[in-house]
Amino acid sequence: MTQTNSPVEIRPHPVVVPPHPQWPILSPDEKQAIKSRIKALLKERNAVLVAHYYTDGDLQELAEETGGCVSDSLEMARFGSQQTATTLVVCGVRFMGETAKILNPEKRVLMPDLNATCSLDEGCPADEFSDFCDQHPDHTVVVYANTSAKVKARADWVVTSGIALPIIKYLAGRGEKIIWAPDKHLGHYVQKQTGADMLFWNGACVVHEEFKSVALERIRRLHPDAAVLVHPESPEAVIEQADVVGSTTALIKAVVEMKNHEFIVATDGGIFHKMKQLAPGKKLIEAPTAGEGATCESCAHCPWMGMNSLQNLLEVLEKETNEIFIDPAIREQAVKPIQRMMDFAQSQR
Repeated sequence: MTQTNSPVEIRPHPVVVPPHPQWPILSPDEKQAIKSRIKALLKERNAVLVAHYYTDGDLQELAEETGGCVSDSLEMARFGSQQTATTLVVCGVRFMGETAKILNPEKRVLMPDLNATCSLDEGCPADEFSDFCDQHPDHTVVVYANTSAKVKARADWVVTSGIALPIIKYLAGRGEKIIWAPDKHLGHYVQKQTGADMLFWNGACVVHEEFKSVALERIRRLHPDAAVLVHPESPEAVIEQADVVGSTTALIKAVVEMKNHEFIVATDGGIFHKMKQLAPGKKLIEAPTAGEGATCESCAHCPWMGMNSLQNLLEVLEKETNEIFIDPAIREQAVKPIQRMMDFAQSQR
């Protein structure tokens, strides 16, 4: 099996990272009043609320309290297709709302803020990516879920971090050469594990790329019994120090099932809400984003995820705005690689 050790270097598409939103602090009574109104509107609109693990804890709790879902991006969309609700309200980032619409075209999909995007999505414009694919027509195109509907429509496969390894291993076993986009860190991790022949798009998550290996070494010395949990979107030097490398779901499972009392966690800090909920006796430590060379644009918290709040969730339900629309022709193409992934996952079970 041939392994490509020198990936094609694509000039990174510039991504403007917004400042973290500053929402007004709500009193307990104000918060309860907003939650009560949201619950009433969800029933009135025949809507179900789905929230990502990286969103604010209040939104996660509200989703669960109202019969919704808190999960990773694919399960959010899959959950929506199993509901009788005619409206899905997606608390997350835009590609998650688009994926929900791709898998549920008959449903209305609303989001608190349509400007809540993703550095991986924004760093992989569909036209530039399509041109790159056209230059390598003998390659199978595999894209991460963190991409736009148009990029998915250009792909042969869509993968999540949880299923990327078995799918790439399967394709490599068939002798296929692979174009991987957009996260270079996840791509390098997968290539290292599988030996696949891969070309990489030069993208990265602004949250995970900030974790610093030298600072992580220092904090490990301070907590020698702590297990290090790392999302594979992190830099290789951080991944190499991990006890567990995995998706958001896998990292949550590790905290619950491992016997360690302390955990150093290298992913978005929003995940701590669910970890504390399921493993209240465990001590959770944020992996460091500070240190030599640090810029800390996100400081382990995605600013786009921060655009979701109780306040604008209430507003979108009141006004019924911020609806996701996808061109039917794009949707018809984009659903194919997603369905291919889900069929593969089902076959593995």
